[in-house]
Amino acid sequence: MNLPGAAGGARDTGAGDAVDDELDAALALANGRAVGRHGPVQPPSGGGPDGAPPPLPHPHGGARGGTHGASHGSSHSGRHDLPWPRARRIAGSAAGPLGRLALPLDAALGHALAEPLTALTDLPSFDTSAMDGWAVAGPGPWRTEGSVLAGQRSTTALLDGHATVIATGAALPPGATAVLRREHGRITADGLLHATRGGPGPGQDVRPRGQECRGGDELLAAGALVTPAVLGLAAAAGYDELTVTARPSVEVLVLGDELLDAGAPGAGRVRDALGPLLPGWLSALGAGTVSARRLKDDAGLLQDAVTASTADLVVTTGGTAGGPVDFVHPVLERIGARLLVDGVAVRPGHPMLLAELPGGGRLVGLPGNPLAAVSGVLTLAVPLLRALAGRPAPVAYEARLTGDVHGHPTDTRLVPVVLDEESQAAPLHFSGPAMLRGIAAADGMAVVPPGGAVKGDRTAVLETGWGRL
Repeated sequence: MNLPGAAGGARDTGAGDAVDDELDAALALANGRAVGRHGPVQPPSGGGPDGAPPPLPHPHGGARGGTHGASHGSSHSGRHDLPWPRARRIAGSAAGPLGRLALPLDAALGHALAEPLTALTDLPSFDTSAMDGWAVAGPGPWRTEGSVLAGQRSTTALLDGHATVIATGAALPPGATAVLRREHGRITADGLLHATRGGPGPGQDVRPRGQECRGGDELLAAGALVTPAVLGLAAAAGYDELTVTARPSVEVLVLGDELLDAGAPGAGRVRDALGPLLPGWLSALGAGTVSARRLKDDAGLLQDAVTASTADLVVTTGGTAGGPVDFVHPVLERIGARLLVDGVAVRPGHPMLLAELPGGGRLVGLPGNPLAAVSGVLTLAVPLLRALAGRPAPVAYEARLTGDVHGHPTDTRLVPVVLDEESQAAPLHFSGPAMLRGIAAADGMAVVPPGGAVKGDRTAVLETGWGRL
């Protein structure tokens, strides 16, 4: 994995390979074809000879997005939605990992390793007792003398027929051949130690030097997520700091005059559901700092906010349609942004988009309906955040459906499901674009191919990441 030196600089666009692994599995399950390796991402139809995506089209009539309270289903004139797997692949290839950081262990949690974690020494670095008892030399019975506790090291060699009390984790004294567990030995009146279950064989209950690894061994590959267990391993291996990939900054712009911040919805106003939903979720998905603010439906305010943002990723909600107050497309065109994805053949959420901003950042435009926005995050924001943060794509898993799922004639559907004790996926109701009731109870989103699926079919399931919050 290539890692440029400074955040905000040129980014490696070869980060899509890991995402391809996940996509291949999803493609095979959703579309019924053999798993295969994808080549370089090709531009959408109409791209230029240099392989760049086509220029941003002028906005046309026809609804393509929406606000929290509206559902728009008609297709944008002259725009062809990309197949869902291809859109995800493009998002995962739209940026490379950000710059490297050297962080102390207590600050590295949640980052991805920017380089392999290699053993600085043998682990354990000395022969160690695996049990409380006696370090013994040769066959018994043994004459006991002294003791060795964890953190101590004896320089006096044990002679055959001798033993010393030893604690778990203590270094074996020179000459010791095994450890006799405390519960397997007794000392008789003459002061000799006897084994009660037969003498220990050579090396018994000893953790030999290098049992876990040898110095220079690769413990974890670059890209591994730094979890609490990784921190423990790094500390055990002697690390005080880790070289990790910077986590991307994200700014969320929630658009809509119809949104309420408090109180019950009514009289044409709806509560802002995405303002509370997105920041914490994006952090769990790999973002570093996440800021969020509301904007009125005003093209000038949106343009000012997008052009002034210093975030690695700007996320907008709503305004991706061609209606009178849907300003995302006109603003992107005005500032010279480059569209990478403009519509995806997925339900809910097909009017989503991904653009490269003139300053080098990226913008993901989500539909305004809550579940459609969740679909947009899983489709575009998740693979993009993984690429920026240098995090690996998880292996897609599959589950057998417990019921029929109606499909769209041409588009992929993402349907909330819960997993039962046998890891079967039960489709949930309340899966309309404006609904959050289903996804709030879900364990993941099933990938349903065009035409639908029936009970017993196996389907790919996308993790939402709620469990990492």
